[in-house]
Order: sequence, then structure tokens, then C-alpha cells
Amino acid sequence: MNHWGGVLGAPVTPFDAEGGIDTALFERNVEFLLAQGVDGITVPLHTGESPSLSVAERKRLAAAAVEVAGDRVPVLVHASMPGTTAVIDLARHAETVGASAVISVTPYHWRPPHNALAAHYRALCGAVGIDVFAYNFPSRLGVAITPELVEELVDACGNFVGVKDASYDMQSFTECVRRGCARRPAFAMLPGVEYLVPAMAVGGAGCFSPSSAIAPRLVRRLYAACVGGDWEVARACQFRMSGLWHLLRETGYPASVKAAMAILGRPTGGVRLPLLDLDGDQRTRLRVGLESLGILDEEPVGWN
Repeated sequence: MNHWGGVLGAPVTPFDAEGGIDTALFERNVEFLLAQGVDGITVPLHTGESPSLSVAERKRLAAAAVEVAGDRVPVLVHASMPGTTAVIDLARHAETVGASAVISVTPYHWRPPHNALAAHYRALCGAVGIDVFAYNFPSRLGVAITPELVEELVDACGNFVGVKDASYDMQSFTECVRRGCARRPAFAMLPGVEYLVPAMAVGGAGCFSPSSAIAPRLVRRLYAACVGGDWEVARACQFRMSGLWHLLRETGYPASVKAAMAILGRPTGGVRLPLLDLDGDQRTRLRVGLESLGILDEEPVGWN
């Protein structure tokens, strides 16, 4: 088992009727994920609407997550901004409040070339004493965390410990595992959502899991089957998990995560612009899809 791994829960950000953050409900969301057996909390990711939050709000959520988690699981704080200085500010705050690691996507807008991207992550790793994950999302941001960059950063930075990969490119994922783990056996590659069978079969360490807020039992069964090498059970779970992910995407991700939680008795309010809440037809399609996947029969209802 890698030092970092397992199922890393990604809570949503609850908003109250005035559009502000409902901190008490956020803490309840984190507590629910902990009770369902996640191996870490990562906040606030894009599922948590991080681009729509102010810096002060993001710091507030980071501190709240660390306080709730205590010594039970590590907390990874999302520190992504267009500029390196702003990323370092978020990362240093995360370290100050007791987070175990930060995770940072390639800088927004700029599309830095390889040398600039390497310098960005070296600066981040050098600015904090906690672990650092890169976040690879090339289809959205236009640049990639390549296997060559992974090698360079592992060699240069002792606290560069892993990558969250949202490329859905198994060739790149496999090469990053091969090259990263050759240099540091505990290096952790994790897919950005719950595609655990293809990831763990080649040495992936687990996954980031927005769906743990909806179907935590299915996610845990999938992960346990992969760890145990029971690939027949794992494939069956993976197919259901893939069906859930596509349902969430097709009905309006990430607003669909909040809508599904509400259907399961865990409402967390609406989303902030420029996102839109699901309309009536989308909610109906979501409910029918959850029912057909067995989610409504098998997963927890309510917060307890």
C-alpha cells in the first residue's frame, strides 16, 4: 500500500438561502464521508465549486475540514489559482491549519510550457513542508502533467508525492505509474473519479471520489475488490460506478451531485453561478437513473 491511497472523499460546498457557505452543514458532510470509511478528505475540489469560492471561503473550508477530520484521516487542500504566488498562499495556509497535503492543478489560463510548469511545481514544493500532489486535467486546461514531468519533479522535490489524473488517458496514466514508482515506490497515481479497475490494475493507489457522497457503499466495495484482486466482483462494481458517473455528467455535473444527495436525504443547497441547478426534467432523469442503478435501494438515506 502506498503512503497515499484509498478512497479520497471530495465533499460538496453547501450554501444557505442567502448564498453563503453553511459551515455546519459542510462539517456534517465531512463527518458523513468519514463515517462511510473514506481514507482521506480533499477540499474544496471542483465538485466543491472551488472556482466560485473566494480565497477567504476556501481557507475557511480547509480549516473546517482539518478540524472535523482530526487524527482520523489526512486532509488534502486544493490550492489552485492562475498564479504561482497565489497558489503558494493557499498552500501555506493549508499547512498552517494542519492539512497533510495540498493538490494543485496546472495553472488556469496561462497554459505554461514544460519548463514553466516544472518551475511552478518546484516553487510550490519548496514553499511548504507538507506533501504536494499535481492535478492533471489537460482537456480543460490545455497542458498536461506528462510522464517526463513526473520524473523530473520526483527527482527534484522530496515532497512531490503523487498526481490526481483527470486525463482519462490510460497510456499516460500507466507511464506515470511506471516512471514515478521506479524512482519512488510510494509515488501515488490516482484517477480523478472512481475508475479503479483500470487504475489499480497497473499500480494506481486508489481514487478521488466525488461519488462517495452518493454511493459510498458501492465505492468501498469496488475499492475492496480491487485491493483483494477479485476482478470479477470489481468489474461488476466498476460498470455500475461508470454508469453513475455518466449519469451525473449527463444531468449536469457537479450540480447533479448535490441533486443526488438531496434525493438521498442529504440536501446541501443549490450551486453558485455560473453553474445552474438541475431543472425538473434533469432531476427526474437523475432519480430514474439512480433507481435503475440500485443506488436508492442500497445506499444510506439521510445523514446518519
